[in-house]
Amino acid sequence: MKIIPLSGAIGAAISGIRLAELSEAEFDQIHEAFLNHCMLAFPEQFLSIDEHVQFAQRWGDFSTSPFVSYLDSHPSVLPLHNRGKNKAVTENWHTDSAFLTEPPALNILSARQVPVGGDTMWSNQYQSYDRLSEGMKDLLDGVRAEFTGARLASLAGSNDIPSTFHPIIRTHPETHRKSLYISKPVDSVPRLEGLTSAESLPLLHYLYDHSTQPDNIYRHHWQNGDVVMWDNRCTLHYAVHDYGEETRDIHRISIKGTVPR
Repeated sequence: MKIIPLSGAIGAAISGIRLAELSEAEFDQIHEAFLNHCMLAFPEQFLSIDEHVQFAQRWGDFSTSPFVSYLDSHPSVLPLHNRGKNKAVTENWHTDSAFLTEPPALNILSARQVPVGGDTMWSNQYQSYDRLSEGMKDLLDGVRAEFTGARLASLAGSNDIPSTFHPIIRTHPETHRKSLYISKPVDSVPRLEGLTSAESLPLLHYLYDHSTQPDNIYRHHWQNGDVVMWDNRCTLHYAVHDYGEETRDIHRISIKGTVPR
């Protein structure tokens, strides 16, 4: 097994193994690399749906979200297709399904057919927290923000918008490191708890911009057969839609997390 960092901030590529045939020792190495690098890419895996599910099961119980449709044959597998740029809800920096009480801990994607383009970017939110001033860290300690599913609900034609409050600074349950925990202001995070949107947005926009500086990012160029996984508890990601009407077929499995603390 070879583990090669993908950038100075986040991500590693792992080769020399087959995810469908992992030993316990190999899985333990992958788990350690995952916690260290926050995002992992495994090229040329070409997993079947059953192999994708079997690998994902090693990480915990499955998590599902409202407003999206899973495979009838595999109710934990979400097919991600090209719905057009106007309906792309992931073309912004975000953490997945943060409006849930227990947002996903991690996501595992298996690329079945991808176009030229359609890159995904990740940002290291440990590093975003570490770069804050001590005064800002103190100011944000214990502060919670409202996270909503407004964009997904709108696309689904639903007036029932789920929302919940989570801390802006969360502690990872495995590494015990602190990270910034935010998503796009207004659309996904309208306000801080106890404040109006007008009072909250200047700080939320600052934190959002602070988290996505170029030296804190890795950009992945997808290839057919790639398996990519990331830690939803300490990263942001952004799926670029620059591939017009081309086919993009990727399967996603999410693993259940815990209440952010």
